[in-house]
Amino acid sequence: MTSSSSPSRKALSKIACNRLQKELAEWQVNPPSGFKHKVTDNLQRWVIEVAGAAGTLYAGETYQLQVDFPEHYPMEAPQQRPADNDRYVRNCRNGRSPKETRWWFHDDKVIHI
Repeated sequence: MTSSSSPSRKALSKIACNRLQKELAEWQVNPPSGFKHKVTDNLQRWVIEVAGAAGTLYAGETYQLQVDFPEHYPMEAPQQRPADNDRYVRNCRNGRSPKETRWWFHDDKVIHI
C-alpha cells in the first residue's frame, strides 16, 4: 500500500503512514464483524463495506463507507462519507463536513439534524 493521494490532499505524515499501516494489518488479522476493507493502492482513503445487521430492515444489504484520513492522523479525525457523496453534499445543511454533522438514530431510521 502506498500513501498516494489526489492533488487536493496533502500526503500523509510519517506518523500517520505508520499508524495506518499498523491499523490495516490489525484489521486484516482480526476484522470487525460485518465490515470488510476493500483493498486499494491508497492508504489515505479506505473504502469499507458494511453488511446490514441481521434482524433489521438492513439485513442482506451491503453499504460502502469511504474514510479519508488527514495528513496528521491520528491527531486529526478522519472524514467519513457515503459512496453517493454528491447527494450527501447537496443535501447537507450549512455545508458542514461529515465530522460536524449530527445524526439521530431511532427505530431503524436515520435523521440528519
